[in-house]
Amino acid sequence: MPIDVATFSQRWVDAWNAHDVEAVLDHFADEVVFTSPIAAQVVPASSGRIEGKAALRDYWIRALSKRPDLHFTVEAVYEGIDVVVINYRNQRGHLVNEVLCFADGLVIEGHGTYLT
Repeated sequence: MPIDVATFSQRWVDAWNAHDVEAVLDHFADEVVFTSPIAAQVVPASSGRIEGKAALRDYWIRALSKRPDLHFTVEAVYEGIDVVVINYRNQRGHLVNEVLCFADGLVIEGHGTYLT
């Protein structure tokens, strides 16, 4: 099922900027896999790979508690086949890409990627 990329990306950034983890998770499948170097810092035992919606919830709640100033500004959104890339600036002004793979309208795989 195709998604409305503009609507999805706006809801995604609005939920993050509201620090509403449940609203962000509404777009994710229960069996989601998410990778991020930040996850490796916040949940060292994960090695940066978070599996399942419950574990993703725990990671994001922990991460937000360490970053109460979190704020994203979307710079661009790219659409592929069952893939959306959201290019945004975080509260530090750093560029980040969120690569999200979809099935049946939900994110089944996500990757936070950062400039080195």
